[in-house]
Amino acid sequence: MKKHVLLFLLYGLFFNALGQTKVDALLCENRVNPGGIDVSEPLFSWQLSGSRKGIRQSAYELRVRTSSRQLWNSGKITSDQSVHIPYKGPALTSGTRYYWQVRVWDEKGQASDWSPVAEWQMALLQPGDWKASWIEPGFKLDSLLRPSPIFRKTFNTSKKIKAATAYVTSRGLYEACINGKRIGDALLTPGWTSYRKRLQYQQYDVTKLLRQGDNAVGVALGVGWYSGYLAWSDSRNHFGSNIALLFQLNIQYTDGTEETVVSDGSWKSSTGSILYAEIYHGETIDARKEKEGWCTPAYNDHDWSPVRLSSDNSKDNLIATVNEPIKKHEQFKPVRIFTTPAGEKVMDFGQNMVGWVQVRLKGSPGDSIVLQHAEVLDKNGNFYTENLRHARQKNTYILKGNATELFEPHFTFQGFRYVKITGFNGQITPDDFTAFALYSDMPVTGSFSCSNPLINQLQHNIEWGQRGNFLDVPTDCPQRDERLGWTGDAQAFSRTAAFNRQVNNFFAKWLKDVAADQRADGSIPFVVPNVLGNTAMGSAGWADVATILPWNMYLAYADKRLLEQQYPSMKGWVDYMKGQSVQDLWNTGFHFGDWLFYHPDDDLDGTAAITDKYLIAQCFYAHSTQLLINAAQVLGKTADVTSYTELLQRIKAAFVKEYVTPSGRLVSGSQTAYVLALNFDMLPENLRAQAALRLVNNIKSYNNHLTTGFLGTPYLCHVLSRFGYLDIAYTLLLQDTYPSWLYPVKMGATTIWERWDGIKPDHSFETPGMNSFNHYAYGAIGDWMYRVIAGIDTKEDAPGYREIIIHPHPGGKLTEATGSLLTYYGNIRSSWQLKDGQFMLDVEIPANTTATVYIPGKESSDILESGKSITAQKDIHLISREKDVTIVKIGSGQYHFTTAQ
Repeated sequence: MKKHVLLFLLYGLFFNALGQTKVDALLCENRVNPGGIDVSEPLFSWQLSGSRKGIRQSAYELRVRTSSRQLWNSGKITSDQSVHIPYKGPALTSGTRYYWQVRVWDEKGQASDWSPVAEWQMALLQPGDWKASWIEPGFKLDSLLRPSPIFRKTFNTSKKIKAATAYVTSRGLYEACINGKRIGDALLTPGWTSYRKRLQYQQYDVTKLLRQGDNAVGVALGVGWYSGYLAWSDSRNHFGSNIALLFQLNIQYTDGTEETVVSDGSWKSSTGSILYAEIYHGETIDARKEKEGWCTPAYNDHDWSPVRLSSDNSKDNLIATVNEPIKKHEQFKPVRIFTTPAGEKVMDFGQNMVGWVQVRLKGSPGDSIVLQHAEVLDKNGNFYTENLRHARQKNTYILKGNATELFEPHFTFQGFRYVKITGFNGQITPDDFTAFALYSDMPVTGSFSCSNPLINQLQHNIEWGQRGNFLDVPTDCPQRDERLGWTGDAQAFSRTAAFNRQVNNFFAKWLKDVAADQRADGSIPFVVPNVLGNTAMGSAGWADVATILPWNMYLAYADKRLLEQQYPSMKGWVDYMKGQSVQDLWNTGFHFGDWLFYHPDDDLDGTAAITDKYLIAQCFYAHSTQLLINAAQVLGKTADVTSYTELLQRIKAAFVKEYVTPSGRLVSGSQTAYVLALNFDMLPENLRAQAALRLVNNIKSYNNHLTTGFLGTPYLCHVLSRFGYLDIAYTLLLQDTYPSWLYPVKMGATTIWERWDGIKPDHSFETPGMNSFNHYAYGAIGDWMYRVIAGIDTKEDAPGYREIIIHPHPGGKLTEATGSLLTYYGNIRSSWQLKDGQFMLDVEIPANTTATVYIPGKESSDILESGKSITAQKDIHLISREKDVTIVKIGSGQYHFTTAQ
């Protein structure tokens, strides 16, 4: 009898373990075990998992400790919140490393085990924590070529080291090393911000790089975005002309004592192998000038110059880095090396990308190789660089000789698929060259595929357009003499971006620069960081990034703190438009309009736009006001909700009075005009159906082609599917002749183009003055593919995918489509298939969320889940039916729905 009781208890423990909720995937400030946290109340997130359906959190408990003591325990908190939980313990201190765990109680009141231990390290929280001084080279740099200066400092650690943290930044770009080994793997640090107001520093755990005894630190600088060429007309020194270094190393010894090594007058400076480095123009490296071992203690620096203390030792603008740094990612070998009709030797890497090519060569002293970079070949198959304008995109490497040497740039990057090789007379093979893709290290979150291979290539192009242009700031293009953070492109693409990658921190960082560069009257620049001046701002659809982007990030991540931080900027922009309006009509100022729309008389400045620019401005005025109201509601700003709701009513009334005839016709009959008016609810309800029909008729009049530009395109298919024209939306998506999304795909594109016809059907080019082949704006169609075709969305009143919508829309002769999205709660998956007269839908819902699922089917009783009727399953709650769609609510788990068609 005792044996049976024991077996019963063991079985109970076994099945209890199977059903127990687990806690993992811990994030602090949206990152895994981050360093350099400078907020007083870091936000914690975690995921729940388990084998059963319908897992929900009912309570949680957090505990935080240092290496020596327990610091804070939240106690059991009755709450189902598992994302963005603020720390509420004692004040956190600079440089300290903290460890945290969480456990939860599920919907049955059963407690989980404590999670694995996660950690974070605080940044330097007070200006007084900085002991270092800004230092500059102690010699005069060539004012034109500006070779990269190098700095070094030796020091001795006589005791056993417990921990060491380095804090590094520069005016310019830097690469740092200790004892001959690189500090970290981030590239193009400290990144690009509005430097005068916000200069990032990076924080590194360098404990393993130090040794007891003699040590050396070395740092190389490049002009980068700080004082290099930016924008046009050979403009440079936008933020300053003198590049400088700030370095601080805090060392803790095992005996409890501490020591600090800082940049000061004791450092030395010289130049090395980097003779020239510019963002646009490339880099020249002469290995013969390399000071071998210059970052090691044994190196003799007697002929180096003492450094100069900077005249500006300010540290008030220093901020810790919140976003993911730029890193190396995918590697590519040449798919072919060939000789063009013009007789040039060219490599094809098969993918348009952003990064650089690493070269491994052997030759004689003084031998050189020159690499020039381009996106496309011309119609004759020759290397084409005219669209780069003044950007040279050229790297030159000069060999030391007699041994195999490895070269790659440090302080530049290129946009390219093709690389022309000149100057080297030795043997060249594909093994000698490796292309590395560089972009901000944003985690992959989304995927999409379907039965149409052209759409799958379009998705590939969308992803690679994002990778190449999300290089610390959301740039418009990565190859020509521009590469600026254009605000209009970013707002148009932001929701697509948030599906493909985790861009919460990426955009949170950039939005702070948007606010920093916002003019006192509320106007927003065309580009951020703003290098175009105090008058290059205020364009509708561009400046609205101030409202659109924070709201889209809130929808994607439910980050209320980001919304609160950006709220003054949002309000400032709406108030600017209000101040520019007369009787609530905004019809003043410069606007780009529906940039690069399709029109046979297109021109560079958009003056031929067939959509009235002030009509567009009024639509975005209303849209931004609505988003401000939404944010005010979330943040509990009831007075603002009231006043701006009244303003919104007047804005829409002014629109109708100025731009709508009594029968509902718009003064601009373009697709963009009707798309914006319908998407932003500018028309009274009774006029919307006829407006949607006018839009459809317009599309048909262009033989089922779109004509929209940067501002109309993101909303085009959404409006069509919203107003019952799903078939027309699919027709546009699947159109493969110019202008369309698939035309570039059929022309061989591997990224999104700036223009609908960057390469014309006869293989000639659009105007080279503005013709990028890596420009993500038109990739905004991805948002429709993910939310409508795959059907993955979030409820606006339960953002961040806390309450999920699964509403796939089959069409376009697709037989299947699959989308997945990794959220802060876990993975969402929606995969549908049409086969043998059946519609099959596979759904995965993460723990601690619910989903509303729309299932096509004539009768609810005809719908099965895992072979059983949904009406007989306790985990599936029938909500209602709409036309031929059954709506159900489900909890976490995996579901397989089938229904006859």
